[in-house]
Amino acid sequence: MTDSTLKEKKPRADAQRNRERILEEAKKAFTLGGADISLEEVARQAGVGPGTLYRHFATREALLESVYRAEVERLAGEERRLTEELPAHEALRKWMLLFVDYIATKKIIAPALNSIVGGATNELFECSGAQIKAAINTLVSRAVESGDIRADVEPLDLLRALVGVSNVASAPDWQQSARRLVDILLLGSKPGN
Repeated sequence: MTDSTLKEKKPRADAQRNRERILEEAKKAFTLGGADISLEEVARQAGVGPGTLYRHFATREALLESVYRAEVERLAGEERRLTEELPAHEALRKWMLLFVDYIATKKIIAPALNSIVGGATNELFECSGAQIKAAINTLVSRAVESGDIRADVEPLDLLRALVGVSNVASAPDWQQSARRLVDILLLGSKPGN
């Protein structure tokens, strides 16, 4: 066996673009319509045929799980990008605002995943939780090192507060409350407070 056969085959650029469009359209559709959306409509909205959708995602469950994984990977990737591009406090704030958007998506997708896949979601949620914890830990550590926030701030407490707002507030404007809470949490985390 040669080294080239051992390497994972990289998808063609057009196939990768199709996959990304399908995931984006599926995210929108799952968010608006829940688990019972029309996959043919997702394919149409993505500008591909149903066969293309099913080549990438053989089942509804596979598509739903891939949408969820893509959201977590995007959130984790944003931590790296923000860390490279912004001062520590600003990177943490922007990432926490993105986390609010992630919560909104998860509130819709997680129940659908549980209803379709059942117990198999535990591993998925554990893996995604680990990626999110790693991201917030990195961002908070960096903000502590820069003196922007106190050393006694627990990274997960910041996320728990945001998740709490989403769970308590049943009003459609919970996201605006959570966005305001980001600034309140960061202000309260400054040294001297």
